[in-house]
Amino acid sequence: MTKSISRFAVPDLNDVPADIRDRILAVQEKAGFIPNVFLMLAHRPAEFRAFFDYHDALMEKDVGLTKAEREMIVVATSGAGQCLYCVVAHGAVLRIRAKDPRIADQLATNYRKAPLTGRQRAMLDFAMKLSTRGGEIEDADVEALKAHGFDDDAIWDIGAITAFFSMSNRLVHLTGTPPNPEFHLMGRVPKGQ
Repeated sequence: MTKSISRFAVPDLNDVPADIRDRILAVQEKAGFIPNVFLMLAHRPAEFRAFFDYHDALMEKDVGLTKAEREMIVVATSGAGQCLYCVVAHGAVLRIRAKDPRIADQLATNYRKAPLTGRQRAMLDFAMKLSTRGGEIEDADVEALKAHGFDDDAIWDIGAITAFFSMSNRLVHLTGTPPNPEFHLMGRVPKGQ
């Protein structure tokens, strides 16, 4: 059992159910490494499946919000939530999807200083309020998003991504899971350098 990526038991890949092992190996083939969060969650198969099914339902579509905008929400709210894993891992994905080597650092530290469109700023204002002061969300907050062209489905996605990654941040805090070193350079330098 590996303990360095979690305070809890991390099973050997040979000991996890075949569908989970196949999913992990597919990610390894695509990325070149296994993100620690996959291994951290693998010891609870039902939760692993539910977590990644919901993750993919929220993050792998390109309707209402671009995939880069979805990652912007994760990075900004995870910065506010002090989740190093999600800032580093999703920051790498954001840099790649936005084709911008600086955007993730800007969003994680102070999204208000990042070069965003008015629409993206409104999206992150809402996500940050929901993440840090969710009990204060009012109809006016939703109307502000509609004024920027977001429809009900996109507004739901902004809120659901924010809520899902609030949970994800807390799981990483619980387990002490560090980001993989590989994430730090992804999207910062051209491949092969």
